Amino acid sequence: MTLFYVVLAILVVVIMGVYVSWRAGRLDRMHHRTDGARTALDLALVRRSSSAYELAASGLLDPATSLLLEDAVRTTKDGSQPKDLAESDLTRALRAAFSQPGFRLSLTEKDGAEELVDEVEAAAHQVFLARKFYNDVAARTIEARRRPLAQVFQLSGHAPPPAFFEMDDALAEE
Repeated sequence: MTLFYVVLAILVVVIMGVYVSWRAGRLDRMHHRTDGARTALDLALVRRSSSAYELAASGLLDPATSLLLEDAVRTTKDGSQPKDLAESDLTRALRAAFSQPGFRLSLTEKDGAEELVDEVEAAAHQVFLARKFYNDVAARTIEARRRPLAQVFQLSGHAPPPAFFEMDDALAEE
């Protein structure tokens, strides 16, 4: 009978070890997925910033709006403000540029203007999607880190918890 309990205890320990190892691997994969989503978000922000700079330098906007847009792009790159605030400022500058009276009508008069504006809008939409995806992955990772098993066995190791990225990314007024 003692042999039975010894084998049972060893079996329970092995099963628990496999389960804890599986959870640790899953949490590690979630951290990698979060890092990948953050990289995709950063790339989308760079693409939007580059498109906005092209728009500012294109001559499609009045000089004041062009300067405002250039300054917002510069602020996203120089790090003088927190990234979320700088990116929100760029969104507001783009919103101001697109809401100028007669802006859409003036696009038909210049070659390549519509394509440039479409590129800026597509880049802004990509930022919206990338931010939403990143925040969703970050939320799931944070939730997995908070589970009792992950906290008791410190399955996340020394990896810092992901932070949400909140910014104003709507080009149209809501």
